[in-house]
Amino acid sequence: MPFIVVALVAVLTADVLLLATSGRPGAPSAAAPPPEPRQTLMAEHQQQEQKQQPARTAEPVAPLKKLHKPNLFVLTRKPFTNELLQKVAKLRGVRALELADAASITLDGKRVQTLAVDPSSFRSYTPKVTASSDALWQNVAAGDVAVSFVLGSDGGLQLHRKVSGPAGPLRIGAYATTGIGAVDAVVSKDVGRTLGLPHDNALIVSAPNVNSAALRTKILKKLPKGTQVAMVNPVLPQPQQKVAQNWPAGSFMTGEQVTVALKAAASKLGRPYVWGAEGPDTFDCSGLVQWAYAQAGVRMPRVTHQQWVAGPQVPLSQAQPGDLIFWRLDPTNPGYISHVAIIWGDGKMIQAPRTGDVVKLSPIHTRGLAGIVRVSPIAAAKVR
Repeated sequence: MPFIVVALVAVLTADVLLLATSGRPGAPSAAAPPPEPRQTLMAEHQQQEQKQQPARTAEPVAPLKKLHKPNLFVLTRKPFTNELLQKVAKLRGVRALELADAASITLDGKRVQTLAVDPSSFRSYTPKVTASSDALWQNVAAGDVAVSFVLGSDGGLQLHRKVSGPAGPLRIGAYATTGIGAVDAVVSKDVGRTLGLPHDNALIVSAPNVNSAALRTKILKKLPKGTQVAMVNPVLPQPQQKVAQNWPAGSFMTGEQVTVALKAAASKLGRPYVWGAEGPDTFDCSGLVQWAYAQAGVRMPRVTHQQWVAGPQVPLSQAQPGDLIFWRLDPTNPGYISHVAIIWGDGKMIQAPRTGDVVKLSPIHTRGLAGIVRVSPIAAAKVR
């Protein structure tokens, strides 16, 4: 049953993405030699073009025809059946669906949430720069793993290097952010089988003209108990898409809460950055934010693009201690929120920068600045 899906950007909650842990190995299928890949922008921090050689032979990947926009990411405990797919497909406003295999696997000693996909169709759901790279998708088809720009740059997974995986070494073929929140690695379906990923347990839904929250509720009613549905690039009623100009009293952190959060973050100065770490001894950038604000009783979502919607945006000139500062630094998805720090005051911020560095006080810089968010505990707790 042919379904297609969509370009990915925006809010995906870590609570929802509780991807299954991989297990059983399988065997990859035989394949024909791929066409010679052309140069692609997927890769270096300097965003320079490179030629990427395929890791092994594979069937040619179909050319990109057009992009689609996804709105929901569905995860089930058991594989989707045709009956379940039909239930979702018949809901009003659903335009396209794409199946994938989802699991959390260990790459280079890091727990990485991973999708196994059909490169020919899945490329249409990714951001334009990523989707347009024929070489990238040919390399995925040939056996490479494509990791997000943040996992590559901050997590220390060097391009073209072989890293340890559940079933042997995997080559890092590209930096390519999919746009699905916490998903940081993509492999082919064949490779997914060797890694033991569950089969057809994830579904991407494109429904660009209906309320995503309402559709999420309908999907949960149609699918078995235990199904999880997260909004990706959500479509919401117009009034909810605008930043409220006048937030009611009590919407924001108290002075005492801000002080507690700042002291908590400062108590971790010098602790190592570790990809995916949430404390109390090691942290990544959003893990430090989540841990510090939890000490003040504020339930923050887990990853940067979720924290971006944890309150209203304010101008940099009006930033206060305890506000969050965000950047867009990902050349594979220029709209993606890829880094966060905590405003300390006096032109400084507390951040967990990247692999090989530590939690530190740094001068605020504006290269790639996305904006400043004033944290609302009420809004933060509702992020899904």
